[in-house]
Order: sequence, then C-alpha cells, then structure tokens
Amino acid sequence: MFNLRKIFVSFLCTDLALALLACTSQTKKQEKTEEDLTAKKNLQGIWLDDDDDDVAFLVKGDTVYFPDSTSAPTYFRIERDSFVLFGGNIVKYRIAKQTAHLFVFLNQNGERVKLKKTNDTSYLDMFAPKTTFHVNQNKVVKRDTVIYYGDDRYHCYVQINPTTYKVAKASYNEDGVEVDNIYFDNIINLSIYNGASKLFSSDLRKEFFNDVVPKTFIKQAVLSDMSFLRTDNEGIHFIAILAVPETSINYVVETIVDYDGKLKKRIKK
Repeated sequence: MFNLRKIFVSFLCTDLALALLACTSQTKKQEKTEEDLTAKKNLQGIWLDDDDDDVAFLVKGDTVYFPDSTSAPTYFRIERDSFVLFGGNIVKYRIAKQTAHLFVFLNQNGERVKLKKTNDTSYLDMFAPKTTFHVNQNKVVKRDTVIYYGDDRYHCYVQINPTTYKVAKASYNEDGVEVDNIYFDNIINLSIYNGASKLFSSDLRKEFFNDVVPKTFIKQAVLSDMSFLRTDNEGIHFIAILAVPETSINYVVETIVDYDGKLKKRIKK
C-alpha cells in the first residue's frame, strides 16, 4: 500500500528545496547587479588630483571621460566599495573614501589616488571628442606578385583595406587607471590565380587567426600587414602580422595556400 503521508512529505521537501534555490539565485542576481546610486551621483563632475591639480577625469551620467586626446570614454558603476570601469576589460578599483567633494581609491598597483572635485568649468575644454587612429594611414595598400612553381605561373594579390571596426588597446594613465585607446582594424583580401583559374580568394579578418594566436592578444591587436614569402612543395607562403598598435608586440603568422587551394597557418618561428 502506498504511504500517502511519505509521498506528501517528499513533495513538500522538494518544493521547499526548489523555493530555496530560487531565492538563492534571485539573491545572487540582486547582489551581482546592486549599484550604489548615491555614490554615483556624488561622483558626477570634474575631478582633479589632490597633489598637483592635474585633471583626472570627468564623470557625466554613466560615463567617465579622460582628458587626453586618445582615451575612450568608459561606462562605469559603483558597486558596494568598488569603482568599476567597463572598457576593453572590466576593472575594479577599491574605494577607500568618498564624499561629495573627495574621492580616494586604490589603483592597479595598490597605490592611493586622492581626487577632489572642482566647479571650474574651464576644464571642460580638455574633454574634446577623442581621436581614433587609422592603421596604414587610412589608405588601401595593394601588392601584386607574379611567381612560378615548376611549369605553373601564379598571380598573387594582397589588398589591405582599412575599416571602421574599432580595436580598444588598454594602457594606464598617470593615475594608474586602465584606459582604452581606440584604433581602426583592417581586412586583408588574399587572391591567387593560376593563369585564368582562381586558386584561392578570401577576405581575412584578425579573428581568422584565433586558432593559432591567443584570443586575449587578438582582442587588442590589429591585422596590420600581409606579404608574400616564398613558394615550395607545400604551397605559396605569406606572412601575416597581427600587432598591438603603437607597440613592438606582434605575432607573425605563416599563411600557406597549397596547390589545391586549401589554406593553413602556423606561427612563424
């Protein structure tokens, strides 16, 4: 015979467990999205370094604006005791003290940054629209190469096309705060013909190299160049360069198109 009481108790325990799980999930969700709107309101305005009166940033609404000509405006939140910037990376800075006219936080190095608010509106001139850098001088770059392998003649075309795809490169300002400089990426068209027959043709974006270059690097890199290298029995070799703008940091990827039109790639050592 079925024990209805045991079944009822079992269902009741299950319902209670599900209710507790739902409450816990809701609590975690609320904790995750909790924001101190009073602290955000107090942060509105122009802030100067307390030591030398240099301009640190302007806060307007949900956005932090930096005074230099290249750093991109950044969305921010005040979460509990943290000043959180949502740029190319999400970075949290612990707030040591905050009042309506004083803001003290710890930068990436654990150093105290002490800022004071100013009512001097003449500083607004420092927050002009930001500059976006064009790699390759915002020009189309074309390379046209004729090569021979055995009795076959190949015609290779490389065209580097500037785009409006933005790449954010993280750097640190004088206060040790991470800021993003914005650059435009390129798309490279690679086409190879064997006589009048098309062997290979494709537009290459930097994400095409995700399987050989770390994604964390690609995020801040620009596909800056591609050039012919050599031919051999493996295929027609090209060199593609993914570089972090304004630095010497790059990955050199050997890109090979074989004589059946198949493409493969590897890091060039």
